[in-house]
Amino acid sequence: MSPPTVFPPRIHVLLAREAPLGVVIRRGPSKQVCTLLWDRATDEFQLGQWLHGRIYERRADLSPDGKHLIYFAMNGHWDGEARGSWTAISRAPYLKAVTLLAKGDCWHGGGLFTANGRYWLNDGSGHTPIRDSREVRRDSQYNPRTDFGGECLGVYYVRLLRDGWTLVRREKLGKWKILSVFEKPAPGGWTLRKLAHEEVDHPPGKGCYWDEHQLARPNTTIASPDWEWADVDRHRLVWASAGKLFAGRLDESGIAQQTELHDFNDMEFEPIEAPY
Repeated sequence: MSPPTVFPPRIHVLLAREAPLGVVIRRGPSKQVCTLLWDRATDEFQLGQWLHGRIYERRADLSPDGKHLIYFAMNGHWDGEARGSWTAISRAPYLKAVTLLAKGDCWHGGGLFTANGRYWLNDGSGHTPIRDSREVRRDSQYNPRTDFGGECLGVYYVRLLRDGWTLVRREKLGKWKILSVFEKPAPGGWTLRKLAHEEVDHPPGKGCYWDEHQLARPNTTIASPDWEWADVDRHRLVWASAGKLFAGRLDESGIAQQTELHDFNDMEFEPIEAPY
């Protein structure tokens, strides 16, 4: 019998809009996830906390100043205080909730920051407040202009559009298979293209929602199917592949001065208490 295939950890990154900060969500094995603070000015990383469970990274967001994290998580402890799944707001990069909203299922959940200290809750069928904080307040007036459903895409695609991506097309490729193509201007006259897949019969090592990327300019396309996350960070391109985070400059030929920023492959679960 062949040994099971071991996939590298999945990497998803949230970038602060008004500060050179980011939060890396690192998942692997499937029921272990941790968060790290990324100082994008120095490219230094600080471990936050681990969770035995799942963070739905496409329903998460980082406040514009990088100080707060909103996320939706599930650990399946349905008799617990948070009823097995919950939306939390924490002090980035930690996971300990200052605001905790129990959900009890995996419909909807998570949300977006509309400003520093203000958030929109992807409420759906409702949350049960467990703990609240004066650090953040719910924005009851905000309503996303475009509806992509209540689960991951209803937060993720709205976040992409807010953060400078343009939805170029959305096409149905099968009964349970949709491709959404987003584009964002990149340095050097390039366009960063995100191919966002929505499918039940997904490739091994992928979830039902997964992304790949391309770089494009007139008459030239460079495919990067192994980039699971990518974005433009000021004057450089940043991307995640094979459990690592990279940065590079773009010139007329493509990526130049590629640098490996961090390798997340060998990380193992460790209990960490938040300093608050």
